[in-house]
Amino acid sequence: MAEGILRSKIEAHGLSVEVDSAATSDYHIGDTPDPRSVQKCLDYNIDIRQLRGRQLQKEDFKLFDHIYVMDRSNFENAKQLTDDPTELAKLDLLLNLSSPGENKEVPDPYFGGEEGFEHVYHLLDEACEQLIAQLKDE
Repeated sequence: MAEGILRSKIEAHGLSVEVDSAATSDYHIGDTPDPRSVQKCLDYNIDIRQLRGRQLQKEDFKLFDHIYVMDRSNFENAKQLTDDPTELAKLDLLLNLSSPGENKEVPDPYFGGEEGFEHVYHLLDEACEQLIAQLKDE
């Protein structure tokens, strides 16, 4: 959902920014997003049906200026891909954008039903809005 939300905001603001999402595990490589995530995004006129799962790679730390993760487990897994301090400085929890320094995690919506996906959508939307503000300043 985060990639789709961010892409829609980038387009709306006319920014030229490359966005890609990746998992820290290899469980869903090549898979489409969860149907409930797809539907939640469609509820807000964002189509993520074309996205496919991929795994975060060491090269991503060279390719991207920022790498945001959803939770501490993802943070620790991503951190294992590099020991370069400059690259590690690119890594942060996504919700630190909307709640700086609080190290909040995006809750897993998969067991929260419709309300869980709605709640996560709004958390991601707010964080992405903050990221857009930062990108406009860069």
